[in-house]
Amino acid sequence: MHLSQLCRGDTLTLSAEASVQNAAELMRTQHVGALALTDPQDPVRVVGVVTDRDLVVNLLAQGRAPDEQAVGAYSSVRLVRVPGSATVHEAIQAMHHHGVRRVFVTEPDGRLMGLLSLDDLLATLADDLSGLSEALRFGVDMESVRTTPMFRPDEWPTHLYLAQHEP
Repeated sequence: MHLSQLCRGDTLTLSAEASVQNAAELMRTQHVGALALTDPQDPVRVVGVVTDRDLVVNLLAQGRAPDEQAVGAYSSVRLVRVPGSATVHEAIQAMHHHGVRRVFVTEPDGRLMGLLSLDDLLATLADDLSGLSEALRFGVDMESVRTTPMFRPDEWPTHLYLAQHEP
């Protein structure tokens, strides 16, 4: 499965010059933990990402007032990008390698396709594992209802030929 199939196209953006209060309100009302921050002169260009954790650890825990600086001052400018054609495994590798919980998914031309979080990947993997579990359970259920053995040696042909497997 490619990331373009998992990625939410409705990535919330906010100008890097917006207030911390605006960022926090947007996160709360939209029920998200991260916002893509855009260049004030070029609103299509993503220049950073701010998370709810960034605001708590870098702002509140250090006793800073929310109105001291723009939200961009508390954001990460180290953006981890993966192409929409990448796999879930490749996204996990990128997250692990860069120590992040979210990656930006991009179009072939570099434009932002969306933001993919660790939670999104966990939900996808959980669905896949659930499907495998159901398949296993179905197989066990089918075996338990079988009343006759699949192979009956007394019905085998008398002239069997064994082929040797080549390495």
